[in-house]
Amino acid sequence: MLPNPTTRPAEPPSRLPQPLVFDACNAGVVLRAVLFVQGVIAVAAMFGTGTPAEWLSRMALLTGASLPGTLIWLIAACSLKHRLQRMHTRGQYLGGVALGMLAGLYACATLHWVGLADAPWLASAVTGGVLAAALVTALVLRARGSTPAQTQARLAELQSRIRPHFLFNTLNSAIALVRAEPAKAETLLEDLSDLFRYALAEPHSTATLAQEIELAQRYLAIEQVRFGDRLQMQWQLDPDAHGALLPPLLLQPLVENAIRHGVEPGLRGGKLQIRTQRRGEQAVVHIINTLPADGAAQDTASPSGHRIALANVKARLSLLHDLHGSFSARVQGGFFIVRIAVPLPDSDSRQPSAALRHAHTDR
Repeated sequence: MLPNPTTRPAEPPSRLPQPLVFDACNAGVVLRAVLFVQGVIAVAAMFGTGTPAEWLSRMALLTGASLPGTLIWLIAACSLKHRLQRMHTRGQYLGGVALGMLAGLYACATLHWVGLADAPWLASAVTGGVLAAALVTALVLRARGSTPAQTQARLAELQSRIRPHFLFNTLNSAIALVRAEPAKAETLLEDLSDLFRYALAEPHSTATLAQEIELAQRYLAIEQVRFGDRLQMQWQLDPDAHGALLPPLLLQPLVENAIRHGVEPGLRGGKLQIRTQRRGEQAVVHIINTLPADGAAQDTASPSGHRIALANVKARLSLLHDLHGSFSARVQGGFFIVRIAVPLPDSDSRQPSAALRHAHTDR
């Protein structure tokens, strides 16, 4: 039987800290900011040049001044993020623009040091401020763009969690067990209660991999009662990976789709394997399910089937981890394999629950 965790999934906090208007502490942001500034510099260097050689020479000169200034702006904005967070929204905007003007003055000073006689101090400060304003605007739009995406994802997951047939099947299973195995029926209803409590709780921005695993275990404990021997599960859990942060309610929809498209349609059921592993500074999650061999259901990878949940998961991972996270899904040898890789926190103070530390392999 699938191990039933005795601890309940941690309740999400009811109040979230005030988010930053913009956050420059991200490798993807750094890369995009550098490419954006260099693109502007490349276009600006075209003015007043007649040959490619002159353009390259001016481009090299401007890059030598602008690149350090851009990196200084990014480092300063990242280092001061907590102070900026204490400011009002307008103050955060003005702080980003002011840092951009200082970075522009630094770039102009670099040009002056290399021998440029008539250094454009005012123009450099204004240019730095304008570029910083553009970067801040892009970061703000990216942050705001995550809100509707997360809301839409949450609504889809809530619908998945409270689909009538799943609720009715679970209640019917519990009714069937009340007389024969009352303790098992009680456990089944507790698992169902925990799933709904977590799904309907106050929205929160992140959850640990340990919490997501516990939630998936509770969902699969319910499905195990319904499918019996038709559902064969295998867990390979590495507690060292369970401090990684994920968007909340991320694994359960993937597990549910594996059941719906890989186990339920087949006359003989199917197998489901969930693996977690720490690899260096990353936590890697694999969700592997067999595909129906009798063709009773549509292909798991079809656009109307599994792909809706996959696109949802990929978008939410990108919003949270950007270039640091990765997601892939493929069909291989009769199996559908989902792979998720996310970075581990620098100081992993979270310890996985006792239920996860002692979770054993189920076949």
